[in-house]
Amino acid sequence: MSAPIESYGMVGDCQTAALIGKNGSVDWLCWPRFDSDACFAALLGGQSNGFWLISPHDDVKAIRRRYRPDTLILETEFETESGRVTLIDFMLPRGPSSDLIRIVRGDEGEVTVCMELMLRFGYGTTTPWVTRLEGGALRAVAGPDMVVLRTPAHVRGENFKTLAQFSVTRGKSMPFVLSYGPSHLPLPAPVDPYESLSKCEKFWCDWTAKTKTDGVHAEAIKRSLITLKGLTFLPSGGIVAAPTTSLPEQFGSERNWDYRLCWLRDATLTLLAMMNAGIYDEAAAWRDWLQRAVAGSPAEMQIMYGLRGERRLTEWIADWLPGYANSQPVRIGNAAHQQFQLDVYGELMDAFEQSRKGGLAATEEGWELQRSLISHVAKVWRHPDNGIWETRGPQRHFVHSKVMAWVAFDRAIKGVETHGLKGPVEQWRAIRDEIKAEVCDKGFDSKRNTFRASYDGDLLDASLLLMAQTGFLKSGDPRFIGTVEAIERDLMRDGFVMRYNTHDANDGLRPGEGAFLACSFWLADAYISIGRHADAEALFNRLLAIRNDLGLLAEEYDPHYKRLQGNFPQAFSHIALINTAFNLTRFHKPSEQRASSHDVQTSPEKPDPKKVEAPPDFNHQASSSRSR
Repeated sequence: MSAPIESYGMVGDCQTAALIGKNGSVDWLCWPRFDSDACFAALLGGQSNGFWLISPHDDVKAIRRRYRPDTLILETEFETESGRVTLIDFMLPRGPSSDLIRIVRGDEGEVTVCMELMLRFGYGTTTPWVTRLEGGALRAVAGPDMVVLRTPAHVRGENFKTLAQFSVTRGKSMPFVLSYGPSHLPLPAPVDPYESLSKCEKFWCDWTAKTKTDGVHAEAIKRSLITLKGLTFLPSGGIVAAPTTSLPEQFGSERNWDYRLCWLRDATLTLLAMMNAGIYDEAAAWRDWLQRAVAGSPAEMQIMYGLRGERRLTEWIADWLPGYANSQPVRIGNAAHQQFQLDVYGELMDAFEQSRKGGLAATEEGWELQRSLISHVAKVWRHPDNGIWETRGPQRHFVHSKVMAWVAFDRAIKGVETHGLKGPVEQWRAIRDEIKAEVCDKGFDSKRNTFRASYDGDLLDASLLLMAQTGFLKSGDPRFIGTVEAIERDLMRDGFVMRYNTHDANDGLRPGEGAFLACSFWLADAYISIGRHADAEALFNRLLAIRNDLGLLAEEYDPHYKRLQGNFPQAFSHIALINTAFNLTRFHKPSEQRASSHDVQTSPEKPDPKKVEAPPDFNHQASSSRSR
């Protein structure tokens, strides 16, 4: 039986990440990158697909775990009849090699501990050749991959597994260092596990100290920021949507997608979260990644890219894996990268505008690229598309897509009017006005006083909650308030918001999924914007309550079974949490707010966070999400 998704914690080195269960088992790790083949894939299969377990030999009475404060160092405490031990798991942000380090520390009494290591490269298909080296290290090689295990513990091989059993007492410890390297290169150099632990703690504490968090939700913001940093691919600045693939949106369903990629749709709110928190280095790196990834012909722009901006993201099926909770198929890669999604042009233009407002220097090359994008949107905005939810059914005239086309032109106009850039602003204004008139004419249902998902249907869509945040409508507009109320009536399930009703939608898939968590954060933001602050607080606290014991969120939540669903941990769920928390914090401290986001200090160089007192304007946020 699959362990609950919420039972996992994440450690990582800003290039890949491991998921570790409460029982001390590493059940997922792709090496050396987030999108590499997994060498531990038990999460999507079973132990035969690779795992690394360290846990007490005797029955465990209690398990308690936490992250060390302000870090991504995971500590799991096991209590048995004979004593207590703590398992410390971490990955030092990437140095010469990539190392997963596990230290068993004795806390009380004497505890016998077992270690089982089963490496299976290629998503669980390939058993490596294991050799014992001089000095006691074990080397496992399969094709291009090599992993080296170093430990003082006595290890032995049995049934194609590596085993160890040892005892620890109070004040004593046993370290294990698993290092990755290409098989054609020399062995990864040995590292001191205890020195690495000190370095890792210093790295995270120094980084967290630079973040700007305060207010009642400061700890939730900080944990989400650390999670987001852990999902950053440091060499390029790209941010992976999640470190996993094919964790289902509904248990036993086919709604299983690979999220180990970078979505353009995450652009704006990612930048806002970073700039709100004062982490401008990461914001600039993300903005630069965006610009490099989309460089080229606007007609060839994709909705998602690889970690370094790769474009070929071919989707295939790992048919030997049964999937999490028997949810098949297990997909590698993502075919949605070939879809036409009109809204991403607005997302991208808004991200560049937010970076200018936040004080990140604009470049002439970047503005020329944006002008080229706008010229392309002028030609294609009337076309139907696959929409924000990346439906695999027929293309339609989705209202949100048209709204984001409006955003694209609106942000281009702001580039001229506010920032002194050059462009045919009168032409852009005319197209912007034409888009708005069409959306209000064809996308609004006057009988129900709500906008609808698409021109040709009566269904609702949670992305409509973003119409005020984007600036398309004022938050006090009766049409927006009516849309919020309609979504409450039609898309709320047990206090959470569904993306849309999959039982009614023709999206090319079998119906059924959990509540998409970003949508619930959007509703909280909408509540704030229309003055329903108590409702916003209640919904936000409800969302905080479904995080796991480590403060992590997946993509979706099943309110009936009270289980997290979908890929985990999900970058956008945490991005949405950060931004909603900041919105609530600003509401609680109105006297400290500036009158307008235009008061933000700007500079051709990276701003001093101490001088940037106000975050970008809440009313100019744009959407960010995905479904596959």
